Amino acid sequence: MYKIKLTALALTLGLALSSAGAVTLRWAAQNDILTMDPHSQNHTTTIAILMHAYEGLTRYNDKFQVEPALATKWTYISPTQVRFDLRKGVKFHDGSPFTADDVIFTFGRISQPQGTMQTYVAGIKEIKKIDDHTIDVMLNAPTPILLRNIIDFRIMSKAWAEKNKTTNVQDYKAKEDNYASRNAMGTGAYKITGWQPDQKITMVANKDWWDAKNASNVSEVIYTPIKSDPTRVAALLSGDVDLLTDLPTQDVAKLKLDAKLKVVEGPEVRTIFFAMDQGSEELAGASVKGKNPFKDKRVREAMSVAIDREAIKRTIMRGLSIPAGIMVAPGVNGNTPDIDVPHKVDIERSKKLLAEAGYASGFEVPLNCPNNRYVNDEEVCQAVVAMWAKIGIKARLAALPFSQHSQTFQRFEAPLYMLGWGVATFDAQFTLQSLAHTRTSGADGNFNYSRLSDAQLDQLIASMKTETDVAKRNALIREALLRVRDESFFIPLHHQMRPWAMRANVETVHRSDDRPEARFTHIK
Repeated sequence: MYKIKLTALALTLGLALSSAGAVTLRWAAQNDILTMDPHSQNHTTTIAILMHAYEGLTRYNDKFQVEPALATKWTYISPTQVRFDLRKGVKFHDGSPFTADDVIFTFGRISQPQGTMQTYVAGIKEIKKIDDHTIDVMLNAPTPILLRNIIDFRIMSKAWAEKNKTTNVQDYKAKEDNYASRNAMGTGAYKITGWQPDQKITMVANKDWWDAKNASNVSEVIYTPIKSDPTRVAALLSGDVDLLTDLPTQDVAKLKLDAKLKVVEGPEVRTIFFAMDQGSEELAGASVKGKNPFKDKRVREAMSVAIDREAIKRTIMRGLSIPAGIMVAPGVNGNTPDIDVPHKVDIERSKKLLAEAGYASGFEVPLNCPNNRYVNDEEVCQAVVAMWAKIGIKARLAALPFSQHSQTFQRFEAPLYMLGWGVATFDAQFTLQSLAHTRTSGADGNFNYSRLSDAQLDQLIASMKTETDVAKRNALIREALLRVRDESFFIPLHHQMRPWAMRANVETVHRSDDRPEARFTHIK
């Protein structure tokens, strides 16, 4: 007879004991998923969890090289017609077969305008069924990063969606719920068995998964969102958590010295920045009436020049950030050291720019920030508020959990807000097309909630989407990144570093896209 003792912390966190013979990975980070609908929210934590259950036609291997997933191969019939052979014998978690009909249904679903995932099918005009296990992807034009884009085109069962009246994507910003936003049913390596918002998500290994080569011995996963930095670290130190992927910067050095733990670290392909409403004629909630200061490049530049990024790196980030000059991080195609040069802090220049723009006395404006999503997000916002105050800009900070923060800016109710953008494709087009292109009902501008619209930028993005000559395409990307930088269309702060800490018996592959994968994890 075995005596099992539950710690008080384990009870508090809602952690579960693994069943006999099961190998459980207990993973914690600071924020929860937003939804279980795989086509609703382009949010890294949500995607990182759901990709255990839902799969694309392609996927990344442990070196971020594209490899087959639900498709076994692809053949270019022409530059705008790609034939995919679908994997035979694959079953959804409910035992039903995966076929071409599911891919075609999913394409229609992910393309719906109320979701924010259209960028992953950018350039696709139509998907034609050849037979149950063959499809032709018809492109509007040659699409150089097609195979990387469609990794996050996650396939849903047509029959399951119809049965559960969830053929439409959840309208998250309107606080809508549907069956798919609370339940998951894919073909992936793990079945999601439960989600208690802000408490835990549970998964079990899919014993019928098609990938027999999967080396992981993890049979259960328990993900626990823990907003409090001290509580997260305490959970790891006490043994109640095996893997922690949101480390408080002030604890990294201490955790490295603990023999029971190991810390793996590396850069994350994520840039933290501020976005400004550049489309409204008047800023909501601002002291300036009848006009929009953010339409003036001098105001945007003044705000950027007032930020001491090195001080943020030194004092708040404890060295775990890379001050940013452009909107994509090292490791993303398009980032080069010669253009990723941040503004040097210059208060006098900032004041001069504001005065030239007609705001010598500054102005007041709301600032929306998350408080549980990025590394030290609220603390960074507080520091920037103090820096802007030196030039007369009074930012009224509203710091909210990301679930609420995200709904606010997606309803265009945040004239100035913090966001972090990770680059799932490792190519700058992903950032430029989603954030900087004029907003449309499709992939172009699908995450442009700052109402940015610049004809020159739109043309550069349109050209890079179809340019197959690598040198010419990279030149277009460079020109677009420089225009965004030089016009101060956004205010980049820094590129995040992302250390993970884990128990010494955990082996996993550090992912610069901040998406831990149980299939790359082994527990000794």
